[in-house]
Amino acid sequence: MPRWLSVTAGRDRCYRRSFTAAGLRPSTTGLGDGATVHLWLPRRPDPSRPALLLLHGFGALSTWQWAPYLRPLTRAGFDLYVPDLVFFGGSSTPAPARSESYQAQCVMAAMDALGVARFALAGVSYGGFVGYRLAAMYPAAVDRAVLICAGVCLEERDLAAGLLAVSDVAEAASLLLPQRPDKLRQLVNLTFSRPPPLMPNCFIRDYIQVMCTEYVKEKTELLHSLVNGRKLSDLPTITQVSFLQPTLIIWGEEDRVFPLELAFRLKRHLGEKSQLVIVKNAGHAINREKPREVCKLIRNFCVDSSVKVRDRHKVTWSNVIRRFERSRLRRIDSGRPLL
Repeated sequence: MPRWLSVTAGRDRCYRRSFTAAGLRPSTTGLGDGATVHLWLPRRPDPSRPALLLLHGFGALSTWQWAPYLRPLTRAGFDLYVPDLVFFGGSSTPAPARSESYQAQCVMAAMDALGVARFALAGVSYGGFVGYRLAAMYPAAVDRAVLICAGVCLEERDLAAGLLAVSDVAEAASLLLPQRPDKLRQLVNLTFSRPPPLMPNCFIRDYIQVMCTEYVKEKTELLHSLVNGRKLSDLPTITQVSFLQPTLIIWGEEDRVFPLELAFRLKRHLGEKSQLVIVKNAGHAINREKPREVCKLIRNFCVDSSVKVRDRHKVTWSNVIRRFERSRLRRIDSGRPLL
């Protein structure tokens, strides 16, 4: 199908326009090893506003995953920075590195080049893996972190043990990088609590052609690097680091990609400075299924009481806590208030 007739390409243009309408502009930063990082940043950055970094997952591009969050978060007083991770969108590298640590280095180098010294972050799924590494590697830069359905505490042996819906990395790659309509349908059914109506094959093939055919080999290598040899004991713990930023963990109650066991592991691993919120009637694609709830959680957790936010409701700690308690969310294992 010609690109000018493509429904997917048309939708992609709409998402890009929504970024522009929200006051963001695209930029590309070249790094020393030849890597390039494409990201969206404020058209007019304001140093008095807190910076918030939004990291996308392994599915669609950053524009598709974060578009519903832009206006609420900018109205809440944040300067938003939304990068494409390496081998997604406009970001790439000639280097052989494929780890989430390398992704974190590239994102941090881009933020340094833009003069953003300190920021909060929110990462969904694979973006949460990268966000965790950012917080561990650059504690002076990351103020606080929101990890959304991010199976950071996954171990390689979990696949063989049957904890996940796939038994090995090759099977995971065939789902996360679908090249056939049946695989894309399987992915949608796996990631959504209530999958959207099935679309005709012609539209599914169009989506695959536009969104799933670039950097397939490199993205498969990213998955291998993420899982192969992964052990919980290799992750930084409270006793190994002196920072441990306040962390909010958000999980879909019906997540079948990264089951709830991984949420509880992460909560135990991070300890008392973390909060776990489980959202009902949501799967792994929680950022798409429950954007209002997730956006409210991000906003309430990351807002700084010293910053005057642009909202029709006055933001105070008591109001933040009240709004959180009124939400239809179930708090898990929380010994202290959200903020």
